[in-house]
Amino acid sequence: MTSDLSNLGGKPGISKASEGVLNIDKPGGMTSHDVVNRIRRLSGIRRVGHAGTLDPLATGVLLVCIGRATRLVEYLVGQPKVYETTIRMGQSTNTYDADGEVLVERPLDDLTPERLIENLAQFRGVIQQMPPMYSAIKKDGQPLYKLARKGIEVERAVREVTIYELELLAYALPDVRLRVTCSSGTYIRALAHDLGESLGCGGHILTLRRTAVGDYSVREAAPLHELDPALLAASLQPSDSAVAQMTRLDLSEADTQSVLLGQRVARLEEAPRAALVRAYDPAGRFIGILAEAEDQSWQPHKIFHPITEK
Repeated sequence: MTSDLSNLGGKPGISKASEGVLNIDKPGGMTSHDVVNRIRRLSGIRRVGHAGTLDPLATGVLLVCIGRATRLVEYLVGQPKVYETTIRMGQSTNTYDADGEVLVERPLDDLTPERLIENLAQFRGVIQQMPPMYSAIKKDGQPLYKLARKGIEVERAVREVTIYELELLAYALPDVRLRVTCSSGTYIRALAHDLGESLGCGGHILTLRRTAVGDYSVREAAPLHELDPALLAASLQPSDSAVAQMTRLDLSEADTQSVLLGQRVARLEEAPRAALVRAYDPAGRFIGILAEAEDQSWQPHKIFHPITEK
């Protein structure tokens, strides 16, 4: 559904009924929640949420959902991501990045481009990764980073992540620059730390920039410092862009009305086979997500009733 950008009582250029996805170029020094608060102030809309946290040190693509699009955050969070990062070799920090305290310094005498490239191979594909203590993962309801600040370290579960691509972009010791394409849930800080440990010299993140989330690229991202209500309205992408990776299903008028009433509809033989599909009415309006039921019918999963003008 395209967003209603008329002014119905919200900020100039955007309506309180607006919804959609913002591709924001987050600056360094801010938390993801800081960005959400900025969007709330600019839009006058309270229902705002981000899809995938970026550390304060990190910059780049932060997807922010507004209005009903917040119901689709889970489908954005799971998209593959691309990062470019500079790693300072020879130093290990407690946070695995430059914001932390240097714990160990080791020489780089035997580190060569060839040895680094050879070492990168073990981090491609499906790997096991230990999340850092300085992370937003919760233990008994409390974020790990709050425990870490108190000097408390707790056991964390190893997680399985996928590194699709890992490329050396620049080599200028003590720094190396990498491009990483990875699955959701990958910690680039942990990757830098583990790479440094495997080389025997240590390492931590110096800079980190997220250049893409799924089909959203930093090239089209709106710089946060330039954002005003008018640019916000112009940058707002339709809610269904969050599920563009799903198969599209066009419904008849009768099936549309049934779905909007919460009823199942028959899946025709020529219909796509998928666990979830994005559904549209005959006018091409996004009406939500349907799930394939056990009897092979389509059942409403997340429905977006059309907004009518008053």
